[in-house]
Amino acid sequence: MPAENETQKVEAVLREHALSYPGAHEDFPWGHRAMKVNDKTFLFMTVDGEKLNLSAKLPDSKDAALTLPFTEPTEYGLGKSGWVTAHFEEASQVPVPVIKAWIDESYRAIAPKKLVEKLPARGTAVPGPASKPAKAAAGKKASASKAVAPVKKAAKKVVSKVKAVAKKAAARVKTVAKKATKKVAKTASAAKAKTARKPAAPARGKRAATPAPKRARRS
Repeated sequence: MPAENETQKVEAVLREHALSYPGAHEDFPWGHRAMKVNDKTFLFMTVDGEKLNLSAKLPDSKDAALTLPFTEPTEYGLGKSGWVTAHFEEASQVPVPVIKAWIDESYRAIAPKKLVEKLPARGTAVPGPASKPAKAAAGKKASASKAVAPVKKAAKKVVSKVKAVAKKAAARVKTVAKKATKKVAKTASAAKAKTARKPAAPARGKRAATPAPKRARRS
């Protein structure tokens, strides 16, 4: 059996975390790993080589999550209802604490209230009706702020890393472009010199002048 790569190890950590929630179970619709509660999915995950893709429902931290360079609204219209998809090229890019916070928020948004009540007061509160008392709404806002805080902190680190990589890439592109420009200039200069050495072509419609034959000298 082949050894797990680093991305598969990260997926295993996230899978274990998701399955630790009350009533959570695993399913594989369309060949993708789905973590469900009460037969409703709260997390999708797929691993392709070193790449990891995952989707979670983030009704409270969606806007903050979408400011990160590796996220986008989930396809098939799910983005409109708060679903966010994240793409990672390798395990080192995955901010595990942030993803765990997302799993917590997604579970609380999907799970039945009776299961959510079994959880300790952490993460993001389950979205309630608009008619909730102002005091409860304020508590929800404070809870959401706590959940967003680690996201912002991790986002700052990820953005810094992305900027550093982009800076190196830009430097490489600049160097390659500089070399290419010199090569083109050298080729153009050689072509120009070669053209200058060629005799001028006669004008269109005119024949090139031929030298008159020499007359034999009388003895």
